[in-house]
Amino acid sequence: MTEPETQRRPVPFNDGGELDTALAFLAFARECVLKKTEGLTEEQLRRVLVGTGTNLLGLVQHLTAAERYWFGHHVAGREEDGEVDFDMAVPAGVSAERVLADYREAIAAGDAVLRSSPDLSRPVAVPVRGELLSVRWVVAHMTSETARHAGHADILREQIDGATGR
Repeated sequence: MTEPETQRRPVPFNDGGELDTALAFLAFARECVLKKTEGLTEEQLRRVLVGTGTNLLGLVQHLTAAERYWFGHHVAGREEDGEVDFDMAVPAGVSAERVLADYREAIAAGDAVLRSSPDLSRPVAVPVRGELLSVRWVVAHMTSETARHAGHADILREQIDGATGR
C-alpha cells in the first residue's frame, strides 16, 4: 500500500523582530490554506464533504473577505473594504482560478498595509466594536482565523484525496 502524499511544511523560524515574526506565521498559515487547493479540479475544490456545506473554495473566499475587512478596513481605514460578505458559498459563475487569485491579491494588499507602518502597537484606523485595538491584535486575530481554517482545509483535503500535512 502506498502512503498518501504529504503536504507537510516546517513552521517558520523567523525571529528578526515583531513584524517579521508575525508576518512569517501569518504567511505560513496562508500558505497552508493555498497548499490544500493545489492539484485539485474545480469540482474537487467545490466538493462539500461536511454537513455545514464547507468546501475548500468557500474557505478561500471567506478568508479573502477577512483579509480585506481586517487589514483593508480596520487597519488601513478603507471604507470599501468594510462592506464584505463572509459567505463560504462560491457562486457557480465564479471560477476557482478567480477565487484563488482574489485571495493572493488580498494577501499582497494586507502585507503592504502592514509593511507601510510596521509599528504593531499603533491603533487601528477603524475601531473594532467601538475600541481602538492595536494592529498587533488584528494580526494575531487573522493568524488564528487563518490557521483555524487551514485545519479545516487539511481535513477536507484528506477526505478528497488522502493528502495530509500542514
